[in-house]
Amino acid sequence: MSFARVRALVVVGVLAVAAVVFVVVTLFRDTQRGSVNGSNCPAGAPLADIRLPNDPAVVKIKVYNGTSKADLAEQVTNEFANRRFVVEKPGKSKTKVEGVAEIRYGPDTVGKAQLLRAYFLAQSTMVYNAKRKGDVIDIIIGDKFQALATTTEVNQSLGAEGEPTLPPGACLKPVTETTEPETE
Repeated sequence: MSFARVRALVVVGVLAVAAVVFVVVTLFRDTQRGSVNGSNCPAGAPLADIRLPNDPAVVKIKVYNGTSKADLAEQVTNEFANRRFVVEKPGKSKTKVEGVAEIRYGPDTVGKAQLLRAYFLAQSTMVYNAKRKGDVIDIIIGDKFQALATTTEVNQSLGAEGEPTLPPGACLKPVTETTEPETE
């Protein structure tokens, strides 16, 4: 065997050993081992659905006017309806919101609430309630609201925000079936 072949075999052998050591170290130093998910969830903890919806038609919202501007909730509701969201009749909030908007949601709508946050360019206040039931998300429009984001801005905001995370004290809801309608 020539010296070049021996040298090549030694280099390949060293690389293989280094790869095995790297994999073993990575597996043993994994920081996600103790993460909370559906398999080791404490009793009574809410199960949160953190999936981002592919279609706005599966997101149900009710818009409230948290300002003194007339018909603002109706305008925003129409804008969301034009973007294919399922909307309920708008209402008037008893509390005033000074920011852009306040999004109130529960464990069943964590991922959907993050999608809505992108329509406000991540400038809305997120209010999670672990005891909230149902799939309707409340949006209270605030004094600093100007307009909903464009499709491009929504996509950029979603990219900047990243994947939805589990709220404190919640566990990952197991996905057993798809709840989103099939697209043609």
